Amino acid sequence: MPRFIARHITVLLVTLVVAWWAIFYLPQSPTWAVLWLRNAVQNRDGDGAVRYIDFQSVVQHAAKDMLAENAGNNPLGSFVGQAAVQVLAGPLSQVAESWAKQKVNDGDPNLQIPAAAVAGALVALHRQGDSASTKFTDRRGQTWEIHLLREDGRWQITEVKDAKVLLQKLQEHEAKRLNPGP
Repeated sequence: MPRFIARHITVLLVTLVVAWWAIFYLPQSPTWAVLWLRNAVQNRDGDGAVRYIDFQSVVQHAAKDMLAENAGNNPLGSFVGQAAVQVLAGPLSQVAESWAKQKVNDGDPNLQIPAAAVAGALVALHRQGDSASTKFTDRRGQTWEIHLLREDGRWQITEVKDAKVLLQKLQEHEAKRLNPGP
């Protein structure tokens, strides 16, 4: 009889710990944001998906990375480039946000987040206080490093390393929209 009671108490304690984790910890974690981002993308909810991305910050980081790569030793070019980033980041982030909404609402297969990637995010997401990051390689061989920050209790993607690929796609999209072919 004592072994029977000990087993049931152990099962009860393990269940309580898992329930506490699922109710109190997980919804406040960056993993939760990744899960809901995937859910929004899978359900073609563009408005829901963009809540988990700080486009202003992503565009600023991407532009600064591109400037640092191309500036070299030209301090004047770097200064002018930084000023241009500050001025153009707002409008460009709005364009990026509307493009992302459209792609999600249209169900673009390139935006689908595989369940394996979400499972990987659960394991490979490194959290330090109010920041988190992960690094993975997609099915096309592109390596992505993504940073998240928590502001006002909500996790958002704030930086995507090597986002030149995304900005080039955005630029091609805008060029097609502004210059429709015959």
